[in-house]
Amino acid sequence: MRFEIMRLDDVDGTAVDSTVVDAASVKRIVQQAAATGQRIYIRPAESPAS
Repeated sequence: MRFEIMRLDDVDGTAVDSTVVDAASVKRIVQQAAATGQRIYIRPAESPAS
């Protein structure tokens, strides 16, 4: 499964960038965000059209 991770602006919470990663990478990214105090939003990535 793939997830979209958006980094959020500290002031207004708008998405400043996003990336799509596999499930194995989510834990590492969450740990990095927690260590640096970054706000992130994680959601399942949309499936590509068949």
